Amino acid sequence: MPNIGAPELIIILVIALLILGPGKLPEVGASIGKSIREFRKASSDLSDSVNVSVDTSPLPPTPPAAAAPVAPPAVDAPAAPVAPAAPTAQAAPATSSEPASNSN
Repeated sequence: MPNIGAPELIIILVIALLILGPGKLPEVGASIGKSIREFRKASSDLSDSVNVSVDTSPLPPTPPAAAAPVAPPAVDAPAAPVAPAAPTAQAAPATSSEPASNSN
């Protein structure tokens, strides 16, 4: 990148003086200086925030969630025959042939 020396800077200032005039030149210089200061401040703030985020120790990484085991896909096997349910026997009330005795 070519460096701007003193002769080139004088030529640029003479052209700016001819285009803008002596009244506007200080205002333009002040606004350019202000813009350069704001740019430098923003870039230093950005680099500081990057340095701070890199320098601080991050939280320990969380372990990945354990995946539930996946059942293998079902094989096309014939289904086992299902036997019909046997009828359930209901308990009959207990009856005795002997008369109940009261021991009073």
